[in-house]
Amino acid sequence: MAKIQAIRGMNDVLPTQTPAWQYLEQVMRDLLAAYAYQEIRFPVVEQTQLFKRSIGEVTDIVEKEMYTFEDRNGDSLSLRPEGTACCVRAAEQHGLLYNQTQKLWYMGPMYRHERPQKGRYRQFYQMGVEAFGMSGIDIEAEMLMLSRDLWQRLGIADVLILEINNLGNPEDRKRYGETLKEYLLDHREALDEDSQRRLEKNVLRILDSKSPQTQEILKQAPQLPDHISADSAAGFQQLLEILTQAGIPYQVNNSLVRGLDYYNGVVFEWTTDKLGAQSAVCSGGRYDGLSKQLGGTATPGVGFALGMERMILLLEELGRLPVGISRTVDLYICVIGEGVRQQALILAGEIRRKIPALRVLTHCGGGKYNSQLKKAFASGAQCALILEGEAAQTEIKLRVLDDSGETSTVAVESVFDSLSGLFDLEQFD
Repeated sequence: MAKIQAIRGMNDVLPTQTPAWQYLEQVMRDLLAAYAYQEIRFPVVEQTQLFKRSIGEVTDIVEKEMYTFEDRNGDSLSLRPEGTACCVRAAEQHGLLYNQTQKLWYMGPMYRHERPQKGRYRQFYQMGVEAFGMSGIDIEAEMLMLSRDLWQRLGIADVLILEINNLGNPEDRKRYGETLKEYLLDHREALDEDSQRRLEKNVLRILDSKSPQTQEILKQAPQLPDHISADSAAGFQQLLEILTQAGIPYQVNNSLVRGLDYYNGVVFEWTTDKLGAQSAVCSGGRYDGLSKQLGGTATPGVGFALGMERMILLLEELGRLPVGISRTVDLYICVIGEGVRQQALILAGEIRRKIPALRVLTHCGGGKYNSQLKKAFASGAQCALILEGEAAQTEIKLRVLDDSGETSTVAVESVFDSLSGLFDLEQFD
């Protein structure tokens, strides 16, 4: 009988890998707490219409990538392909947007059926940040400063570049779309297949085309900045000035429109040249019309999301993960002989109560001395307590797990004093 394997593109995260995830998650949680953002959690399954109305029906996500199915009631449901629409739905449904400002964040798996490759998976994890009820450029500036602060805490600010663009208000976008469409209709036959299809319903997405021939046509196309209103252009310029004052380098990319229909105003991506084809690690922008688009009240919104797999790949590629984060054991307790199992378990419990953050692994299942010592070394622990036979009632061996093999015998009542001499216990308070 064939073994059952994980679904292609949906990966297990093994114990050797989880320390890197836990490190990244903790850094993000600490930073978001410092900015006074609150966590929100929502389901992984939503009504399909949520994504059709928010992301747009003529998008790769809705047309090609969503995991969509009918439940037993005949309702069309989809695994969430992104988090912003879910966050807006949840906030609106529970009355968080009415005459209020909210700063929220979330973390969890998203799903898209696309060809798996390094840094692009069918189940992938995102951390998202969303702010509602604030229309000024200050919240956009804060979002970009928050993301820059995250790169600095992770030690990767030197390899990330901020690309930014201004889509203008909805009227600007509509006016430019009509002008761009008129130009591209004269070149319809020369456009790639996807661009021909988008010409009728999603013309701005053509600016994102990867086709060299289409990009050549776009060089002579009307330019977005020429169709932005004076007020929107002035606000964008003020934002750029804040970024300069904050010491955040940026590149204005007039072709950056983002792949989701709900964006207006500022859009941005943080990119790197260290991950090959998967250059974008964090993307976002403003989406003032999304709440109304989903049937709620008009509410200003802005946010971003980052791919956690790509962040970990980047940290690993650059060697920026802290030394020692993979250590999961500080103290290993060897149990030699049947008569000391109970004593070992009780001693381990006392150590955990007195030093809660000390990671203590008690050997279970028996085994000879040399076999247990091998496992103690393999665990990565700094030292081992060895309880052996009747002697363990009064004394315990303490062995340092390094090349020195230094071993001492300590009285049972002196175990904590001896541990204090080996560990800096202040770090475990």
